Amino acid sequence: MNNFNFVRNNWIFLFVSFTLWFPHFIYLPVLTPYMELLGSEYIFIGIVLSSYGLMQFLFRLPIGIYSDLIKLRKPFMIFGLLIGSISCAVFAVTDSLGWILFGRTLAGIAAATWVVFTVLYSSYFAEDEVHRAMSSISFIVVLAQLLGMSVSGFIVDHLGWKAPFWIGAIISGIGAFLSLVIYEPTQTTNTKPIHLKELAILMKEPVILKVSFLSILAHSIIFTTMFGFIPAYVMEIGYDPRDISYFVFSFMIPHAIATLFMGKYFIPLIGKWNSLKIAFLSTAFFTLITPFVESKFLLVIVQGFNGFALGLLFPLLLGMAIETIDSYKRATAMGVYQALYAIGMFTGPLLAGFLNSSFGISAGFYFTGILGIVASFFSVLWGSNKNAEISKEH
Repeated sequence: MNNFNFVRNNWIFLFVSFTLWFPHFIYLPVLTPYMELLGSEYIFIGIVLSSYGLMQFLFRLPIGIYSDLIKLRKPFMIFGLLIGSISCAVFAVTDSLGWILFGRTLAGIAAATWVVFTVLYSSYFAEDEVHRAMSSISFIVVLAQLLGMSVSGFIVDHLGWKAPFWIGAIISGIGAFLSLVIYEPTQTTNTKPIHLKELAILMKEPVILKVSFLSILAHSIIFTTMFGFIPAYVMEIGYDPRDISYFVFSFMIPHAIATLFMGKYFIPLIGKWNSLKIAFLSTAFFTLITPFVESKFLLVIVQGFNGFALGLLFPLLLGMAIETIDSYKRATAMGVYQALYAIGMFTGPLLAGFLNSSFGISAGFYFTGILGIVASFFSVLWGSNKNAEISKEH
């Protein structure tokens, strides 16, 4: 691929990736308050939020395996964008809590196709540039999250509760159309499909298991806080739907910046495991103090630091999951990784929903902060073991 074609294909791919995520995040900050408006309890809200992760847990690995078997990525991308559009349309045409649960499960299926997005995009780059590729595409995800979540409250304030869902349906449909022109490199003839025995070995790979466990905890944190109950907390302490956007901005802008800093500065300067230790310990601290903060200015500051810490984690863990895996196994490896971390996307909000219903909304933040402490402990433990192995080799 010459430089001109690379630039063109790169930008098309990144824009289509944007259209996968933006529709699901343009309504996310108002989803919890919207369900409360319709009469939902915290337990049911937790079930709806967790359904998104459950579908990804169930579908990501089969998508990764089948994509490797047929050596095609684009059909799954088109499917994901179409399902995403249908999901948003379901939200838009109903006020039934049951249909809202169905719409959110469709959103989870759409998001499950992300496994093939990441693998196809990594094929545009050389083997030693995997972290660069993952940083770039992670930035697009965060940009979609930032723009979508930032305008959500303003859209509802001016156009009503249904408007974000309609906008999401349209944008996802545009992405499905544009995905038809995405470049997919032809697989070389010496590639081979992964067998069940190799899959079993891959699922026992220590690096994948360790990174997936840490990612489960990281996704539990973000899907319980900013993507979960932070908007409800903001409303509970007396703010309006439009105020949610301020807190989203304060979280997502540092979150986006961190994805760019991770690959260029943090890893070369302090290493992967040290970056994980610092990021997990930081997010644990800022999550634990959230229930004590009611001032708008202080809550903005706390969310900003928490957003930066979590922004360091996701591209780093994503790159670590596949950097040591053979190229022909990467979609399956990514499917294993993304299926496993989806456990955090449904267990975190689900458990937090039960805790919030029983003990108040602060309980979910305490629970999530403890998860950050657990993750920082294992980052220290596994990072020390890794360093010990390197010392023995030298």
